[in-house]
Amino acid sequence: QVRLQPDPFLNELTSMFERTTEHGSVWVTLKHSSDKSKAQRNKMKTAGENIEFKCLIRATDGKKNISTMVGAKDHQRFQASYAILLKARLTALKKRERKDKRKLAADSDKKIESSKKKSAAPKAST
Repeated sequence: QVRLQPDPFLNELTSMFERTTEHGSVWVTLKHSSDKSKAQRNKMKTAGENIEFKCLIRATDGKKNISTMVGAKDHQRFQASYAILLKARLTALKKRERKDKRKLAADSDKKIESSKKKSAAPKAST
């Protein structure tokens, strides 16, 4: 696991997306973290110190793992850069086929009517 600064992280993430354009995937996870162990956090709490939480961002393409920590001050700028990167690189996604809502409503009405007719039909006795 390689911990990078936010800007080099975005550069490396871009190259990961480029490597996996034809074949492969990139997984990105975001996690709320203080970068301190539980024991350290408990000591800080009892001492009355303020614990600064950051966002831990990890990315992997299955071969290489990278991560970065983004604080509250840098979060807005990082998120904007990350959004631009995603919009540029997520071109292989397929657009979802949306069904026409009016068509769906008409089809469901027909199903309801046909089920009512079947239940209203007299049963044959043997």
